[in-house]
Amino acid sequence: MENTGILKGKTIFITGASRGIGKAIALKAAKDGANIVIAAKTADPHPKLPGTIYTAAEEIERAGGKALPCIVDVRDEEQVKKAVNAAVAKFGGIDILVNNASAISVTRTLDTDMKRYDLMQNINTRGTFLVSKICLPYLLRSKHAHILNISPPLSMSPKWFGNHVAYTMAKYGMSMCVLGMAEEFKDKNLSVNALWPRTTIQTAAIDLLSGPEAAKYSRKADIMADAAYALLSKKPGSCTGKFLIDEEVVLEAGVKDLKQYACVPENADMLIEDFFLEPHHSKL
Repeated sequence: MENTGILKGKTIFITGASRGIGKAIALKAAKDGANIVIAAKTADPHPKLPGTIYTAAEEIERAGGKALPCIVDVRDEEQVKKAVNAAVAKFGGIDILVNNASAISVTRTLDTDMKRYDLMQNINTRGTFLVSKICLPYLLRSKHAHILNISPPLSMSPKWFGNHVAYTMAKYGMSMCVLGMAEEFKDKNLSVNALWPRTTIQTAAIDLLSGPEAAKYSRKADIMADAAYALLSKKPGSCTGKFLIDEEVVLEAGVKDLKQYACVPENADMLIEDFFLEPHHSKL
């Protein structure tokens, strides 16, 4: 999907942007000449995962954007405030927030230790609420204000709770932030939406969780980046409170062939569907 330049000069605060979907969204926006605040924990190389906030910053600037790498653990209110203040000092404000940082453990109740439970709740639900709260005073002053949470549609189907209730509660907390904040700020020219992938997305973290074989039946993070770009390019307030799926967004934006996003195009009709979505036959 081609860039339009609409995000040029806009300041985008992205949590978890040192790798994976967050970095893909950052690089897409950088091609417009956007200012990207990389708010993530990885300042030093991770033993198993590639990329740091500094290597991501280099890639963003090579792509045409301006980057501000900030060491941020979204559980830490003072770190979030410091990063937001640094972003405002450097770029003059914040136009867009992407709540991408997330923790996952698809474990049953008896297999979920409380340390892992707390981690998911504190990063996914609390972190999303906290970062949104701290960014909101600046977003409400912007003429292009968006919050985009990387979280699923809300479904009360028991099958999404029975096998991993702790993870479901944590991810649904992010989605409830969309539901609540979209309604709370519906008259403030601010769009608050959720975006979720139809299929599994190949990232280093998913490789670590599911093994490298899963990549053969997954899509590249490019589809989430293109979908996010399409949503963040919309006029603020014109689309809000929505739970959107990546492939539906890019098809509406004019993409004709979804096979381009498959890690292995020959497997484009055998992709693994992501959590929280009902079975669906894509227009592949």
